[in-house]
Amino acid sequence: MKGLADSPMDTATLKAALFNPAIYPDCPQKIEFVETHISLLFLTGTHVYKVKKPVNFGFLDFSSLEKREYYCHQEVSLNRRLAEGLYLGVVRLTEDEGRVTFDGKGEAVDFAVKMKQISEAFLLDQLLRRGEVTPEMVEAVTEKLVRFYTVAQTSDYIKSFARPERIKQDTDENFEQTEAFVGLTISEKIFYEVREKTNDFLRRRKEAFYRRIASDRIRDCHGDLRLEHIFWGDPILIFDCIEFNERFRYTDVAADIGFLAMDLDYHGREDLSEEFLRGHVAKSGDGGLMDVLDFYRCYRAYVRGKVESLRLEDPSLPSEDREEAKHRAQKYFLLAHRYAGRF
Repeated sequence: MKGLADSPMDTATLKAALFNPAIYPDCPQKIEFVETHISLLFLTGTHVYKVKKPVNFGFLDFSSLEKREYYCHQEVSLNRRLAEGLYLGVVRLTEDEGRVTFDGKGEAVDFAVKMKQISEAFLLDQLLRRGEVTPEMVEAVTEKLVRFYTVAQTSDYIKSFARPERIKQDTDENFEQTEAFVGLTISEKIFYEVREKTNDFLRRRKEAFYRRIASDRIRDCHGDLRLEHIFWGDPILIFDCIEFNERFRYTDVAADIGFLAMDLDYHGREDLSEEFLRGHVAKSGDGGLMDVLDFYRCYRAYVRGKVESLRLEDPSLPSEDREEAKHRAQKYFLLAHRYAGRF
């Protein structure tokens, strides 16, 4: 990575070049494309090539070629923990005589994460919509996660991210960033009540967080454990963890578990959520998780409400998508309020 500078090729030019099937090693007939606020994904039918946008959102910084290369390697390394065989490596996008190629002899203009392409039909959010997720499937996911958390990295540095005063920095940031949406995606009543109950919990229940630290439950976790990031297959693949910011990944196991439980609740499957939680406690022996579970479920629901609200600031978002994002944000904030009421 030493000596790399910002990419000499702008995103629009690179994007146009990667729509050319002829440059791909697997010689696809066509290229499908997905764009997110941080990534460009090019799908060949066999593989996915994921390019990071040169953006800097403060909590995420892909602004230089060196940083994009580093975080591509981080993404591959970290996701191989729970998604065996899915992440194939990092490829150089090079320019040879004005033509973009993969791992050519020319100058590196960017980097891409290379993955196997999997069927979206077997992602848990899709299976849930079709009513095909069973308690046995939830148990299998639980077993994989318990094994993962048992061996996941921990240290005094990682544990420091779970101190209540450190957590408050994150919750304060959430409230600051959502205040502009009061009256749009979150009511004034819900905003102030969730903020008050969150701050009160962090103040009154400090010992619960320190017990979690003392019991060695703070790990290098997934950080974005949602249904859409779990593939039902042999093996089960849990992918797309947070690679770009360690403070979102160095956390209490309860925060990860709470995220998936919250996602099941959001989709109206409290029965599976309870099954998941009972199974995790039974298999891990982590009964203390319940002391902070609703706090973390509230936190995760609130973050998702914030993310959906922030989409409304995109002027290019179609009106139909805007309304859907607004509805999702409102639903997440209502769920966060419900959890806060249990504190």
